[in-house]
Amino acid sequence: MDQYLDLFMNYLAVERGLARNTLEAYGRDLSRYLTWLQTAGVTVPEAISAPLILRFLAVCKDEGLAPRSRSRALVAIRTFHKFLVAERLCAHNPTGQVTAPRSLAALPKTLSPQDVDALLASPKGEGMLARRDRAMLEILYATGLRVSELITLKLNDLQLDVGYLTAFGKRGKQRIVPLGEAAIAELRDYLATARPKFDRGGLTPVLFLNRSGMGLTRQGFWKMIKRRAREAGIHRHITPHTLRHSFATHLLENGADLRAVQAMLGHADISTTQIYTHVTRERLRQIHARHHPRG
Repeated sequence: MDQYLDLFMNYLAVERGLARNTLEAYGRDLSRYLTWLQTAGVTVPEAISAPLILRFLAVCKDEGLAPRSRSRALVAIRTFHKFLVAERLCAHNPTGQVTAPRSLAALPKTLSPQDVDALLASPKGEGMLARRDRAMLEILYATGLRVSELITLKLNDLQLDVGYLTAFGKRGKQRIVPLGEAAIAELRDYLATARPKFDRGGLTPVLFLNRSGMGLTRQGFWKMIKRRAREAGIHRHITPHTLRHSFATHLLENGADLRAVQAMLGHADISTTQIYTHVTRERLRQIHARHHPRG
């Protein structure tokens, strides 16, 4: 079955142009699936049936996989079998009668405006790293960029004179995102005083660099935001995506149009953006319960 997986992964990368992280997720889920099939004695696609796939999902549940993770695995399996049928590598698709595990939609975790202020102010001092980190955090909150979009920003993606940047999202889709005054000020400071010290040769096009003059990695940014959160006195769990969620939620709480937020986030489907309206409604419910005499 490995030959079919190789063909499928090449199709996802070349023809569908999926992002590296998405490809890695497909690869992990399908490797687990095909390995289990092999232990069950299944070596050809024609031998795979809907009950067999349900047994695999049941095993995943027994191993502690959450409903969301099992649903993601089923999406990968469905796409894989559709590909086999389309390429005439198999005559049937066994996933047609298999339904996704039910799960309650988890609301995005956000920071309060006060916690955001504390986080953005946590890189103190005039050192190279403090200036860089302030600029990165300000941009992330000002634009709602994904971390992958942030760390791949190039110098020529910035249009500071007119107050926006160009981001390249999933499948290389381009969008224009406005910058606020605070983010522009921190960016100008970083570009003038800190970045030349990171990029000693002056040849690196990437905007944000590490001590070695190379582009910052996702893992590097993850470590940085965790450290800055601790310095800000934020003890709750925080991820790089938390600022993206906070960006969208705070905009909607202050009256922003849902379509405008969708455009800035780069969501293809507005239903993805609508999750943030649930967040704002949940916040109102909590405020009511906390402060109303009969809440």
